[in-house]
Amino acid sequence: MSEAMTSHLFAISYDAADPVRLGRFWAALLGREMVADPRDGVLVLPGADTELRLRFVPAQQPKTVQNRMHVDLTSGSLEEQQRTVARALELGGQHTDVGQLPEERHVVLADPEGNEFCVIEPGNNFLAGCGFTGALACDGSQAVGYFWSEALGWPLVWDQDEETAIQSPLGGTKITWGGPPMMPNGGRDRLHFDVAPPADGDQRAEVDRLLSLGATLLHAGGSDTGRVLMADPDGTAFCLLRPRQPGSTA
Repeated sequence: MSEAMTSHLFAISYDAADPVRLGRFWAALLGREMVADPRDGVLVLPGADTELRLRFVPAQQPKTVQNRMHVDLTSGSLEEQQRTVARALELGGQHTDVGQLPEERHVVLADPEGNEFCVIEPGNNFLAGCGFTGALACDGSQAVGYFWSEALGWPLVWDQDEETAIQSPLGGTKITWGGPPMMPNGGRDRLHFDVAPPADGDQRAEVDRLLSLGATLLHAGGSDTGRVLMADPDGTAFCLLRPRQPGSTA
């Protein structure tokens, strides 16, 4: 399938009690620009075509369970890993325990609202060449990896032991799914994908295509939102936005 016929991954969207504060944390940590989102909240823009846009939107529900997706930041050396950890703590992050073992070399942190992320040790061959934001690591089945590969037109770059990963044809950040055992669904996810049809695409036709790939329809937003809430084959929610306007950041 040609990339022009697929959805585009517009952003990784975070529910946030304070979107501006959380956006500033991530913009400073990643060295990127933060701008207002015309829809709601703020955007942290990608610094290159191979990086993922982050979106922070206001939400009232407090975080109560471990997120089912998180960012993995890469390191070129032990000193660089230590600098990234120190910078995150300086900006308001904190160490957190998700059951990691003492001998594991990556460092697990949380942002100011408790969203987990990892600072990966140097020498990780799987993330070599992916950039600072090396991966978005997700809890999910092999079927979901296949689904998103088709939905986004991103090739599978890993498919072994029910673990999958996809990557844009341009390279950059990988999206990975760890396979079983999977975490229980603790309700609304604080992180989700925002996807959009191509600029000249049709939202209704894209809904139908995603349904044919195994998605389900959760809620069709009204004309005031332009969003259609859907779920992937694992039941994890994502939003399909209106087609992107050429040259628009939102």
